[in-house]
Amino acid sequence: MELFDAILNKIDDIVWGLPTIILILATGLILTIRTKGMQFTKLGRALKSIFRKSDGDHHGEVSSFGALCTALSATIGTGNIVGVATAIAAGGPGALFWMWMAALVGICTKYAECMLAVAYREKKEDGHVLGGPFYTIEKGLKELTGKNWKWLAVLFAIFGVLTGVLGIGTITQINGITSAVNNAFDPNNTHIAFVLGEISYTWSTVIAGLLVTFFTALVIIGGLQRISKVAQVVVPFMAIIYVFLGLSVLIMNATHIPQAFAVIVKCAFGGKAIAGGMIGWTIQQAMQKGVARGIFSNEAGLGSAAIAASSAQVEEPVAQGLVSMTGTFIDTIIVCTMTGLAIVIAFFTGADAAGIPETLKGVAITSTAFTTVLGGDGHSVQFLLMICLVFFAFTTILGWDYYSERCLEYLTNGRMKLVMIYRVIYILAVFIGPYLTVSEVWTIADITNGLMAIPNCIALIILSGVVAKMTKDYMDKYPTLESEKK
Repeated sequence: MELFDAILNKIDDIVWGLPTIILILATGLILTIRTKGMQFTKLGRALKSIFRKSDGDHHGEVSSFGALCTALSATIGTGNIVGVATAIAAGGPGALFWMWMAALVGICTKYAECMLAVAYREKKEDGHVLGGPFYTIEKGLKELTGKNWKWLAVLFAIFGVLTGVLGIGTITQINGITSAVNNAFDPNNTHIAFVLGEISYTWSTVIAGLLVTFFTALVIIGGLQRISKVAQVVVPFMAIIYVFLGLSVLIMNATHIPQAFAVIVKCAFGGKAIAGGMIGWTIQQAMQKGVARGIFSNEAGLGSAAIAASSAQVEEPVAQGLVSMTGTFIDTIIVCTMTGLAIVIAFFTGADAAGIPETLKGVAITSTAFTTVLGGDGHSVQFLLMICLVFFAFTTILGWDYYSERCLEYLTNGRMKLVMIYRVIYILAVFIGPYLTVSEVWTIADITNGLMAIPNCIALIILSGVVAKMTKDYMDKYPTLESEKK
């Protein structure tokens, strides 16, 4: 088993090594140049477009806002709470700076992949639409180059299915939910339901697992429209709770924010110890951890959000691209920043700052940071973070079910009977998830998730000229948001 873990970790290091990170960043930079930096010039318009009225015609299945919420349901998740913490723990405060840099170019990447997904989507016989990187690769690259790229599209779809059912969409999320609930209601593991091997499982774990499984089945059996409806309610709700916590931290510790930013920038460029006993981190360490976790959190470049965007009730591909690109801004620039600043303020500022204790891991880092800066007995903060984690993870389960279903639909040429069977398997994975060891599953899911980015980014670079032309044509036609509505 140790050998298997070592092999998986080695593959993971290769997949998420510098070549992949450079590819994803280069894709964002190329698209930024080709679109004249629209993540800066058009971000205001994009944010205003979130609540635009959908076209309401036969093109698409859900509103633009619904498509955005479906995408956010998969991206705003445990990565925003746990991922940021692990990035700072491994790469120092400077990792947050490189997370921002990845997000800035990632906004343009998200715009391009979602816009192209709408442009190359297909309407099926039963009336629903299907789109995503697999059609962008197959149809877009063939149209531009005259060559058959379906093999690359198939690879993307295979990785998408594996990522959904093997870990990120199911087992890792349900484990996160049950662990958070158990830590809140039975931290000492006093109420044991049963023992499996050498591991004891509490009643809080069992009950939480059953409830999540039930609600997961209730939602995903209803398909995309039900997932979208749930996401439109849950995503804003959970975001409000977490933003409230984040703003409370920043307001109550406003005087520490300038020092926190100074620490972040200093460490991003290899700054040495800022507090007693803290070891300085190199630029490479901070960059690699920050970029990797930033991409993992907002999924810009992975192509997953494009699958949801393709279902939007919108006529103009660029219009949906503008709405979708706000997802990266919300996920990383807002939500991840709040988490990161809370951690930096708690552990890396002040006269007694000594860095993150080695005894703290994952969510415990974030929980301790919030408790430290907010004060009080800590129970209320822990409970609110538990609520956030539960909702974050639950909506990620829903979002990744939709992504992996659409990938499977593409692979099977629309054989919905196989998709329905897959839904049952997906629900079963959620059901057994609390009782499985997640280390190997998470690593496999991490690998397949990273592999999704390679074919997607290749397609985006090749089609960057198409993105630039479609963007220019649209902006010439609709120079303002008001003109678009006429």
